[in-house]
Amino acid sequence: MTATPTMLAPTDLREAHEALADTRGPVEIRGAATAADWADPPRPTPTVLDTTRMTGVLTYNPADMTVSVKAGTPLRDLAAELATHGQRVAFDAARVQRGATVGGLVATADSGPLSLAYGSLRDLVIGATIVLADGTVARTGGHVIKNVAGYDLAKLAHGSYGVLGLLAEIVLRVHPIPSATRTVCVEAPLRTAARHAVSVLSGQSEPVALEWFDGMLLARLEGTAEGTEIRARELAAELGGTVLSEDAADTVWARHAELVEAASVRIGVRPSKLPDVLDASDVDVTGAAVGLGTGVATLSVPDSGIEAVHDAVTAVRGTSVVRRAVPNGVRPWGQTPSAVRVLRALKNELDPRGRLCPGRLGSWLDDREATP
Repeated sequence: MTATPTMLAPTDLREAHEALADTRGPVEIRGAATAADWADPPRPTPTVLDTTRMTGVLTYNPADMTVSVKAGTPLRDLAAELATHGQRVAFDAARVQRGATVGGLVATADSGPLSLAYGSLRDLVIGATIVLADGTVARTGGHVIKNVAGYDLAKLAHGSYGVLGLLAEIVLRVHPIPSATRTVCVEAPLRTAARHAVSVLSGQSEPVALEWFDGMLLARLEGTAEGTEIRARELAAELGGTVLSEDAADTVWARHAELVEAASVRIGVRPSKLPDVLDASDVDVTGAAVGLGTGVATLSVPDSGIEAVHDAVTAVRGTSVVRRAVPNGVRPWGQTPSAVRVLRALKNELDPRGRLCPGRLGSWLDDREATP
């Protein structure tokens, strides 16, 4: 029988430092658990460090267009506070509405449709404070006090699933909330939509999101009320589509979020390769949400079809990862990244005893156990 782990729930940086400095053995870092079943599952540990009490804004000056928050802060809560000043973190991953934390979103390298224009959190994070496995507190980027061996830890933590350190505080770039948002909808099969996407991206409409799902290509435009309306009408006329009402747009984007939340695999390839990858993996596209500008897609496939998706993505040198718990024998990832040796070297440098989140990147890291 597995013993019940000791639960630690720090509320701030000092307590997070003490939690790691004063304990021994493996530690699982756990946030809101909205991505608990993604990628490799964590192995049981005697200690669990829960970040969900590390919440709240640390510093925010709207004129600086930056905000510093504790990493356990749900992004939806931060969004509500920023909105009172007409600002936002231009990031819209589907699970934000389920309470995903800022730190968890960084650690899993999640993204949403707005990444076409604003990038992922890797681009929006300008500084971070990270607690390493031995309790060392390191700061990088904005408000720098100490760097660790010259590493940009904020970038390294993106997609690390907690194996390199505990994200404690994060500094984010914010953007103004646009005066107007319009969505153009074009009914088209995926390959036709992909051709439309090439035309849209080379044109003057400047969409902030370009997604295909349920047989529709959606282009979201932002800006001033008059300018956005003109660009939307011109784009709709060019593609033979329609400009959706605000209510209709809210409905279809909510449907997009539902598909992403239900997906079993997330892939990333060159946008031009997406139709071929879906054909090669024999995916039912009714369960797909496809970013024709970003190359990121989420797919709903049975467990028996996951390996085919991995193989099709690997064949075009893309990346793929599961987004739900899968049976033993089903690969959680597609191809091993070419930089895996660098990842292992960083793990050895920052967490030489292998304490943090053992198993979480088990497909790529050595299977050593943590040293007491």
